[in-house]
Amino acid sequence: MTPHLQSKQLLESQLITNRRHFFARGGMGAAALASLLNPNMAAAGPSLAANNGPGYGPGQPGPTHFPPKAKRVIYLCQSGAPSQIDTFDYKPSLEKLNGQNLPDSIRNGQRLTGMTSRQSSFPVAKSFMPFRQHGKSGQWISDLLPWHSKIADDICIIRSMYTEAINHDPAITFFQTGHQQPGRPSLGAWLSYGLGSESNDLPAFVVMLDKNTDPQAQPLYARLWGSALLPSNHQGVKLRSAGDPVLYLNDPTGADKNDRRRFLDSITKMNQLRRDAVGDPEIDTRISAYEMAYRMQTSVPDLTNVSDESQETLDLYGPDAKVPGTHAANCLLARRLAERGVRFIQIYHRGWDHHGGLPGRHPKLAKEVDQGSAALVMDLKRRGMLDDTLVIWGGEFGRTVYRQGGNENSYGRDHHPRCFSLWMAGGGVRGGMSYGETDEWGYNIIDRDRYGVHVHDLNATILHLMGLDHQKLSYRYQGLDYRLTGVEPHQPVKDILL
Repeated sequence: MTPHLQSKQLLESQLITNRRHFFARGGMGAAALASLLNPNMAAAGPSLAANNGPGYGPGQPGPTHFPPKAKRVIYLCQSGAPSQIDTFDYKPSLEKLNGQNLPDSIRNGQRLTGMTSRQSSFPVAKSFMPFRQHGKSGQWISDLLPWHSKIADDICIIRSMYTEAINHDPAITFFQTGHQQPGRPSLGAWLSYGLGSESNDLPAFVVMLDKNTDPQAQPLYARLWGSALLPSNHQGVKLRSAGDPVLYLNDPTGADKNDRRRFLDSITKMNQLRRDAVGDPEIDTRISAYEMAYRMQTSVPDLTNVSDESQETLDLYGPDAKVPGTHAANCLLARRLAERGVRFIQIYHRGWDHHGGLPGRHPKLAKEVDQGSAALVMDLKRRGMLDDTLVIWGGEFGRTVYRQGGNENSYGRDHHPRCFSLWMAGGGVRGGMSYGETDEWGYNIIDRDRYGVHVHDLNATILHLMGLDHQKLSYRYQGLDYRLTGVEPHQPVKDILL
């Protein structure tokens, strides 16, 4: 055999091996590239039960484990952790307990942060705002959030949330990725990976940050919406409130769009040759990213131009609806993204970490988010979209019932992972109900084994509503099978589902 034939056979053998390796890891390229170059071409992804997972192109929803209740998720993350005592967990018992020292038998040796562990006493602080019942359901909601009274019959308030983390970074990382340490895929990335995208022109996962108005707001990192070990096309795309909505979206001045198209076609051909030679699935991710960026040059300006919204809609979201970067404006954009088939929309509002001056600072933050959050639910409902859109509102843990420093007018509340509140609406969740209960001190969950909702339980519930079994959605990486909800025996909260 000549050296030429030997080299040819060796190359063919390597290509076969690489292709086997490529398709064993999920075969992103065939499905994703087919949809990009020919949107009318059908391409089914692998089974979701497989550890190597699916890969879908724009406009290609993937299969589910069972019929979904929700098609999309809008997650309103209140970074810094609002006080449940002053928002959704009505505790009339605190009227008589106000000012009393929290008994050791209630705290039961539970760990505290370094900010209050050295306090000589732990005086209980009742809510600084009154609560009232609202809607036909009679939901108890604080006057701190007056617009929420209008959606009382649409939301399910979970008062028995709990988490394992006691500090902000591991706590919000745990909520967003199912793990306290960095390096795991975010919830939005898992949904993008598992379900693909319904939009041809927008990413499956979009992130927005409200303008920060609190000087002590906790920082947020891109890894909270990252894809980590999943293919990078599943990471969240951040929409900015100033300048271009997406970096590098515009071509250089004077560039011709037809030249841009020919340029991308040439790059795609070179990337395909390289992919066939080495079998690296990230090359198809790169091809997909180039194509999506090209399409977003048209879709994003149309998305962010709200001039076609009726005055009635703008009035519903309030005076900030046309002010980029405000919570109201981002909630309006979230509805527009949902209409356009975006699978997972994440809005972060920072500044709720009030260790001092809480009675003066919480109302400011609440006013920033109250109308926009409620308007989003009402807007979705009147458009017939709430039934298949899951909306979530909450922080990374709760706040203590006892005061941190200060007096009755200037105190703060420390971090409290033992119990806190969060609400969900639409997408198969029962509205007008509360789930779980805390003790008279507002410090522990009553019957936590039965009614407690762990972070993994919440994420399992979200996946369930989207038609995914949290125990089957996995990804094999470096010999291990990873899941959003880990390996512990957590389950969806079936009692809150329709």
